[in-house]
Amino acid sequence: MNKLKRPRSAMWGRSILIASALLLCAGVAFAGPIPNKLSPELQKLKSGDKVDLIIQYAATPSATSENRVLKYGGTKGRQYRLLNFRSYRGVDAAAVAALNNDANVVHASIDHRIRSTSVFGQPAQLDYHNETMNTALAWANGLDGSGISVAVIDSGVSAVDDLTASKIVYSQDFVSPGGNGSDQYGHGTHVAGIIAGSGADSTGPAYTYTFKGVAPGANIVNLRVLGPDGSGQDSDVIAAIDTAIQLKGTYNIRVLNLSMGRGIYESYADDPLCMAVERAWNAGIFVVVSAGNEGRNNNAGTNGYGTITAPGNDPFVITVGAMNGKGTPDRTDDIPASYSSKGPSLFDHVVKPDIMAPGNLIVSLYTPHETLNAEYPGNQVPASLFVRRGVRAPANDYFILSGTSMAAPMVSGAAALLLQHNPTLTPDQLKASLMKTAYKNLLQASVATEPSTGQTFNLQADIFTVGAGLLDIDAALNDTDLAPAVVGAAESPLAAVDANGQIILQLQPNFVMWGSASTDSKFVMWGSSAAQSEFVMWGSSVFDGADTAGEFVMWGSNALASEFVMWGSSTQNAEFVMWGSSAIFGQSVMAGSSQTAAEATIGGDSR
Repeated sequence: MNKLKRPRSAMWGRSILIASALLLCAGVAFAGPIPNKLSPELQKLKSGDKVDLIIQYAATPSATSENRVLKYGGTKGRQYRLLNFRSYRGVDAAAVAALNNDANVVHASIDHRIRSTSVFGQPAQLDYHNETMNTALAWANGLDGSGISVAVIDSGVSAVDDLTASKIVYSQDFVSPGGNGSDQYGHGTHVAGIIAGSGADSTGPAYTYTFKGVAPGANIVNLRVLGPDGSGQDSDVIAAIDTAIQLKGTYNIRVLNLSMGRGIYESYADDPLCMAVERAWNAGIFVVVSAGNEGRNNNAGTNGYGTITAPGNDPFVITVGAMNGKGTPDRTDDIPASYSSKGPSLFDHVVKPDIMAPGNLIVSLYTPHETLNAEYPGNQVPASLFVRRGVRAPANDYFILSGTSMAAPMVSGAAALLLQHNPTLTPDQLKASLMKTAYKNLLQASVATEPSTGQTFNLQADIFTVGAGLLDIDAALNDTDLAPAVVGAAESPLAAVDANGQIILQLQPNFVMWGSASTDSKFVMWGSSAAQSEFVMWGSSVFDGADTAGEFVMWGSNALASEFVMWGSSTQNAEFVMWGSSAIFGQSVMAGSSQTAAEATIGGDSR
């Protein structure tokens, strides 16, 4: 097993720890100090509790090791070829406590439920996402993703006219072993269509608009892990990631798309789901993860900050938030979708999301028999929207969904185009290039309205909301200033708060600084220019402050365009304080970070 854990000193930035990690354990099963091999949730179990587990072993577990778990009533779940993990069902808390005494056990976690990250309910409109991302310029140069396979780990992918069976080069069903991997929910087919839909059913003289995937020449590897309700288990997702790594050479899998998420319950360095995506990244697969749809969650009084979901909290992967394109091909009016989750991440305070892509009211593929179509028939795209002098009835081709689930495959498709153009790119080089070249001239302050309720949301284009900016495919294709081809060169930084309430960024141990050279000993991280003694991070957004022990003050008291102050104790438009005594950087762990059924039914932002 290739262990990718970072040293604790690096993982925690400036030694700011979440207080929950210091809690004394409860219940008779756990007297004394906290066992360091158990996740915080497992430490709180009481004798008699039953739990599903994922255990990380130092080496392939022996029968003796497994029997220590099974003798307490547990049953075997999944085992993995490339990861020394095992999952177990219905394990008693007494067995969990005993794991701390097993020398071969590295860490134990709960096998959590995980969901798709899409939201529903809006009338159909053209979304113009390919225009916004400058995709057509790549197509004009003969790029369509041909030769690249994208592994879609989701609810399955069904063959349709725009995504024929020949394009789905491999299918495996982890929900119903032995099944054909067809989509019973509707989410995975929609995601796959954004990546590789051909637009066949909306192309020709009878049509006014073509709904085409970003990389229509790419192949799809279909790994079904979500059931008809759009939910699944961590252990199945990890098994699918394990399979994608094994099949990498067979199908040239260079990209892996995870449009799903769940709450964060422990550090990314211990979370088995994060460990699995890091293993894929280390194997040369570019892992794209949705940020989550919790941006409206104010349970902790943070206005949606600190709501990134796992495994989007992992610093290796590229984590994608959703932009609202406002129904125009002009990106200058684009704003963050109000539901798009914001950083930093819980526990580790990883700066996320990394990049934004169109995710609001996105038109893509579906088949009429799936769950989403039955629950949201109004999301079918009417033929009149794209058929010249067409009928008003809904077409049996296209469906509209919103969410960071729709934004992630935009980046996966873009990665397929870049890899076709330059197959030597490593995951870190891809991530760095996409972030450095992202469109950064975004509206700094905006307001979104939820049409069903009239509720308004104040938004700002700060680093924890939009990351490096909006995906620009043409700019990335023309980028020749590549990051070093080493694993970890583009790890997302960590964040903390200093004694003055300023946001501090700390680079990860493997991060390598690069960018266009500047003068007077100035340097650039992700960007292309710097002025005087200021640094540029992720492009045109300037932050000031002294370089101290490898750390940089981000925003702090820096006012942008003399209009408002991003962070610190200042307010935006005299309406609210972003941080102050933040629950994210303090002793409270934010509640409600996982998607709930009620939150899943919110609509897209109005245009």
